[in-house]
Amino acid sequence: MSFEVVDGLRTVNLDMIATVALASLMLLFGNFIKKKITILEKFCIPGPVVGGLLVAIIVLILKASNILNISMDTTLQSPFMITFFTTVGLGASFALVKKGGKLLIVYWLLCGVLSVAQNLVGVIGAKLTGIDPLIGIMCGAASMEGGHGAAASFGATVESLGVTGAATIGMAAATFGVVCGGLIGGPISRYLIDKYNLRPTEDITSKDSGNSVGGGVSAEEVAGIKISESFNSNTMIVQITVIASCMTIGTVVSTWFTNITDIVLPGYVGAMFIAVIFRNLNDKLKLVNLDLYTVDIISNVCLSIFLTMALMTMKLWELADLAGPMIIIVVAQVAFIALFGAFVVFRLLGKNFDAAIMVAGFLGHGLGATPNALANINSVTSRYGNSTKAMLIVPLVGAFLIDLFAIPTIVTFINFFS
Repeated sequence: MSFEVVDGLRTVNLDMIATVALASLMLLFGNFIKKKITILEKFCIPGPVVGGLLVAIIVLILKASNILNISMDTTLQSPFMITFFTTVGLGASFALVKKGGKLLIVYWLLCGVLSVAQNLVGVIGAKLTGIDPLIGIMCGAASMEGGHGAAASFGATVESLGVTGAATIGMAAATFGVVCGGLIGGPISRYLIDKYNLRPTEDITSKDSGNSVGGGVSAEEVAGIKISESFNSNTMIVQITVIASCMTIGTVVSTWFTNITDIVLPGYVGAMFIAVIFRNLNDKLKLVNLDLYTVDIISNVCLSIFLTMALMTMKLWELADLAGPMIIIVVAQVAFIALFGAFVVFRLLGKNFDAAIMVAGFLGHGLGATPNALANINSVTSRYGNSTKAMLIVPLVGAFLIDLFAIPTIVTFINFFS
């Protein structure tokens, strides 16, 4: 950490270790604040968003008041980001798709359609408001279906193409989306249930509830993410070795692909797909003991620190000229997904009770967060009864399968409009 005066303004330079330390502290503080403020908990606003945004606001105030400038070294942000996307790939077992049957495939395809539609809404909105189409894409699937993680990641990619403020816009849109996803998911699902007088096919008094997907098995267990009996340092080292190897190979593949095609393929995208390939080969060949409980811990830690760092370093002053168009585009996104969910998703999923519950989840993670989807589902099922199908399909698709559609779609749109 060092101090200097730049253009007459005293500047504090935080090195990469100090930046990670601050991010970790603000992550813990954000989680603490979230528990204390009911509205943050209700709308599933992530702790990293709370803590990171608080720092960004303080930095903005200090800078605007000509009191102090704070500069942070984000060198370690990229490794945390790539690690997270690699763990997403390791969670994408195609064998899991069989557990959901045809209904999971339909739901998954609908999520793919949504990713394309959100980007189209973003681009059209950008054209109508007179801003760069790439900014519109940052208000599309990158921040809506992708959430804060994808918004921060693709924001850096878009900014590298010369679009100032892309990351800040993406993060702001993702935050707006998360709030809206929590607001509209439950009410629309309840409207469908009441309108069509739907009732659960399962016994409401069953002991299976909450995150249960039937038979006392949790959604996490269905995905293979359950407490490991062999969680130790050696298990951790094996998982880190797998993750680091996938990251390395994926980055090399991304660079090679970009060089021969002139299509921008970020390193984290290559790492994720290499991890997908490894996961499914490993399921067949049993090359290593892939402990998904340990992988999930690594994923959560890396995502939390990465998000906090990304939000801390947002340049909020860049929102001044783009806030209006961003709000218009995001409002259009919310209106579109509400109509799409109620009139298309509900019907294609069977127009029954399970379909209505899945609409609540669809609106939750379609606007930014799987926890939002689960919160929406729990709020409806606590009143009307359980839906085993929804609690199986929504977490599986929302947590990682959705990225297999959304990320290639976002990359394609970015390259087309760059």
